[in-house]
Amino acid sequence: MVETTGGGPGDGTAEVLDRPLPDGVRRRVVQIVSDGFGGLTVAELPAQLRQYARFAPNRRAKFAGNAMATALETDTLFRQRIGEKLREAQPELAGALDAGSPPPAADPLDVAAAAYVLRPTGWVKLVAAAGEEAQRADAERADEESRAELERLREELDRAREQTRAETERLRAELDAARKEAESLHRKLRAAHSDVKRGEAALRKLHAELESVRADGQAQVSAAESEGRRLKARLGEVEAALEASRRAAREGRSVEDMRVRLLLDTVLDAAQGLRRELALPPVSVRPAETVDAVEPGRMTPKDIAARALSENDPAILDQLLALPQAHLVVDGYNVTKTGYPQMPLEKQRLRLLGQLSQLAAQTGAEVTCVFDGAELAAPVLLAPPRGVRVLFSKPGVTADELIRQLVRAEPPGRPVIVASTDREVADGVAKAGARPVASAMLLKRLS
Repeated sequence: MVETTGGGPGDGTAEVLDRPLPDGVRRRVVQIVSDGFGGLTVAELPAQLRQYARFAPNRRAKFAGNAMATALETDTLFRQRIGEKLREAQPELAGALDAGSPPPAADPLDVAAAAYVLRPTGWVKLVAAAGEEAQRADAERADEESRAELERLREELDRAREQTRAETERLRAELDAARKEAESLHRKLRAAHSDVKRGEAALRKLHAELESVRADGQAQVSAAESEGRRLKARLGEVEAALEASRRAAREGRSVEDMRVRLLLDTVLDAAQGLRRELALPPVSVRPAETVDAVEPGRMTPKDIAARALSENDPAILDQLLALPQAHLVVDGYNVTKTGYPQMPLEKQRLRLLGQLSQLAAQTGAEVTCVFDGAELAAPVLLAPPRGVRVLFSKPGVTADELIRQLVRAEPPGRPVIVASTDREVADGVAKAGARPVASAMLLKRLS
């Protein structure tokens, strides 16, 4: 960056900087321009800088640094205006530069940057001195870094030497152990050779004995074949006797079945008489009502994500709901977002609950619809329809976990059907003994 002449011989504007502006000084100059930038009107700014008028000082310094440095170098009036803002911000530094005696405790880079903007007499020397000071500081810093790096390398070399010595000792120990093991193997090999020779002699003896055994075997095979023919004849006789025994057993089983059926009818009649005798009230509380959850009217649920499963024939759902004491648990938002995700959540709930009410009336099954109620922000004004229990999960509990709690609350053996397309829900309730069905199957049945 080179300054052109623009003033009389009595001030510093006639001086010329014959070398590039040091980086440190240039950064301070850009910061001074950015700080004084905001105090100027748009009309007082050069045309190329007006687009940055609304930028924050740090943002101006980042994106308009080159443009501001160029304008300060080429536009004398703009530099004078920035100089005035600098005099207002740092009057002591400006006065000291005008007097030709910069403060000795001031940062040389700040002094050089202020001198570059204000252009007092001798400003070129101040800038050059600041550049030399910065270069000297960089050189000292590089020297310190080199010394630290050298010290680090020496420490690494010492550690590498120590590791090499340790590794050498370890390898020597392993070599000694390998030599001892080789000697042991040699001794074992010689012993094995002796064993082989003894084995060959024993093998020849065994061959002779085998020939003798074969001759005896031939005689025994002939005798065994004769015995086999006799046993086959005997087996035929036994099979005929067994078939006769089976026929007699089947006839006796029919009598036993009749007696067992008579006993079962007697037990059932006794159970009905006991029910009338005890006069037990009808069941008013279901296991699903003992699970802690949020009832409608208190909180607003949020949506959950749906994950697709394969669809099945909806006729299977009718067969499941026709089982005695069947309980249908519905993952509410999972079903609505599978069937009609474009509707608002409130309308999704109302449509699903209306269809579930009809299904409950048609099948007589117990129906529970679960919605995700975590982190609700406002009450949900919802009246559950006839035949449908509506539950919202408590804050911090997902609808998936509430569904698993409902399944675990049911007694073993009761048919529980869970409608959800969530793979984790389906796998979890299946392990607990419930039957998962896809949301698409329920939607087909409802439609």
